[in-house]
Amino acid sequence: MRGLTGSGDGGDKSGGAVTGGGSGNGTGAAGRRFPAGWAASSTALAGLAAIGLFAVSCSTGGTGTRDEGPAGTQPVARITPTATTPSRAKPTPRVDAVALLKADPKVSERVRTDLKPCTGDEYPVDTSYGKLTGGPAADVVVNVMTCGDSVGVGTYVYRSRDGAYENVFATEQPAVYGTIDRGDLVVTTQVYGRKDSVAYPSGEEVITYHWANTRFSEQDRVHNDFNRAVGAGEGDFPEPTEPTKN
Repeated sequence: MRGLTGSGDGGDKSGGAVTGGGSGNGTGAAGRRFPAGWAASSTALAGLAAIGLFAVSCSTGGTGTRDEGPAGTQPVARITPTATTPSRAKPTPRVDAVALLKADPKVSERVRTDLKPCTGDEYPVDTSYGKLTGGPAADVVVNVMTCGDSVGVGTYVYRSRDGAYENVFATEQPAVYGTIDRGDLVVTTQVYGRKDSVAYPSGEEVITYHWANTRFSEQDRVHNDFNRAVGAGEGDFPEPTEPTKN
């Protein structure tokens, strides 16, 4: 090849081929002899080519090793279940409502006499606990009903004081029922006309009482009149209709 005609120690040229000999020369294919420097350079070039081919195979798809980039340094997120904190609220102590009523002189003799179990030892008494009078312990609201039709006959409120319970509110009339609503006492009384049945009163009075200055005082009163036409018989529900769309 033109230009590749180097000579070593004691080498000469013959027919344009490199034939110069010496200890520093190497022998190529077909008996050709190349300078030792050229052989070393060829080996280095072959190594660089192999490295380049490996780098190409890593940086492209194919079957070579894929370059996924540097390993992530962000910590793996782990979900640690939180332990449920037990409630520190003390359970409200329960009272024997029947014993309170029977020992209370503010309860009428009629209510105490009629207060008997409906079945077994189950008395027609509902009991609610909550904050009404601002005392350190929960107040108790007791409703007494009839066994036959569960119509209320009396509502009483007891306040805890010095380890005992004091009657601070009492109302006795037909179809009365008291509840606790956001710190107030709400007493509902059904209103009946001459021809009303127990199941269908003509209306109701809803009175809200608020505790202030060691007593309950009326805070609000609502009267509701009921429609007397409903409840007279049985009928089918009307067919549902699709909502109107614009």
